[in-house]
Amino acid sequence: MNIPSELKYTKDHEWIKIDGDIATVGITDFAQGELGDIVYVEVETVGEELDQEEVFGTVEAVKTVSDLFLPLTGEIVEFNETLEGDPELVNSDPYGEGWMVKIKIADTSQIDGLLSADGYKEVIGA
Repeated sequence: MNIPSELKYTKDHEWIKIDGDIATVGITDFAQGELGDIVYVEVETVGEELDQEEVFGTVEAVKTVSDLFLPLTGEIVEFNETLEGDPELVNSDPYGEGWMVKIKIADTSQIDGLLSADGYKEVIGA
């Protein structure tokens, strides 16, 4: 299972890559594996300011729909529109082309509360 050490994680199986005050968010390799074949990603919150752990969208797999939770308070500034026509990128490249949103971080102090790769491994029992 792929759990890149340079990323931060949440107990809800989102990963976050921080670059200054912008963060890229997606779901982990573990999460996409548990969901199975992803057929649709819906994010209708672009331009909105959301609180940490608030739902920013949903991901639909063949057998289930799962909410997506924002790892940090911030404004959704971009949605990966490639996923509209190619949602299976979340399965094939969850940490690369399968990213979901970019946010402008409102409170950088929240970063300290995110999980490291080792902390996330403990959550999933890896």
